[in-house]
Amino acid sequence: MTENPYCFAGQDEICSPQLIYYPEIIAQNIDLMKKLAGGADRLWPHVKTYKMEKVVEMLLAAGIKRFKCATIAELEMTVRAGAEAALMAYPLIGPNMERFLHICRDYPEVSLYAMGDDSEQVERLGSLAWKNHMTVRLLMDVDMGQHRTGVALEKAAALYRKWNAFEGIRMCGFHCYDGHRHEHGLEERMAAAAPWDAQINALQKELTAQGMDCGVTIMGGTPSFPCHEHLTDAYLSPGTCVIQDIGYRDAYADLPFVPAAALLTRVISRPSEDTFTLDLGTKAVACDPPIPRAQIVGMEYAQTVMHNEEHWVLKVPKEHRKDIPEIGSVLFALPVHICPTTALYASVLAVEGGRIREWWEVTAAKRRITY
Repeated sequence: MTENPYCFAGQDEICSPQLIYYPEIIAQNIDLMKKLAGGADRLWPHVKTYKMEKVVEMLLAAGIKRFKCATIAELEMTVRAGAEAALMAYPLIGPNMERFLHICRDYPEVSLYAMGDDSEQVERLGSLAWKNHMTVRLLMDVDMGQHRTGVALEKAAALYRKWNAFEGIRMCGFHCYDGHRHEHGLEERMAAAAPWDAQINALQKELTAQGMDCGVTIMGGTPSFPCHEHLTDAYLSPGTCVIQDIGYRDAYADLPFVPAAALLTRVISRPSEDTFTLDLGTKAVACDPPIPRAQIVGMEYAQTVMHNEEHWVLKVPKEHRKDIPEIGSVLFALPVHICPTTALYASVLAVEGGRIREWWEVTAAKRRITY
């Protein structure tokens, strides 16, 4: 096995499986993100990957003041950490409308934005805000080709004008997420993004000329944000790259972010001469990617045989049978998808300089904090 940069003093005392964060690597990733974005002022990153105040505080210290959230709990966590602005980048439905307005009322110093793609939903939100003597800042969610949520571009101008007349609603711009931009090369992604960005730029120009406010446009995710940096003057919204995982690391060679999280696991069995079993089952690492869902540091040759609730069985080639670790050995695995992996843990262990620093609560892994 090669030297493992994720090892640390005291690891034998940590119960497994356990997610570990490495603040020094996180800080390096934040610096690289700022560089690729052309500065902290262009960034409006998503907090869904880490869901914790400690990382938001690191971003704030780096000059990044605006954040994007997918849940009310993430929104509350973010404003509590000291954000200057935050977008609830998920349609507000049911009781979440009232929860959002409560946060707006309790944090008047924070510029809070909602998002919408449906006239009935937007009108209902505006009506509720109006009854509470409030006005909601709203971004139109635009479908950039992923077809998950969002208004089709050909309908955007007419709907924007319609929503701009709703009581309780203040239209402020656009949310433009292209999570399907998975072209491996930067030039390919740039070419694919360019026609969409040109249409958004034209849409902003048209509506602004008609006297409407389109001053806030938030674009992209981790793979596409360097493309939008060159094509528009919009805010840029990466997320995963702050922590990074091997899914993105292996897919995008032009984005040299380093995985800043690893899963501490132990060998619990050696069923045969070429297999071993770890305690890192699907309850401890995100299982939305197909197998493999993680990779053992220093044993990248080990292949998954079986992966279920509490067990992960791996097989090694004949030439590595002698390298199978003894039962009880500590190993480290890098997840393919870090965002839902973090959400599986109530807290992560922060390790700095090869030593345990402290425990960080994954605050917004809860669906409800206060509101």
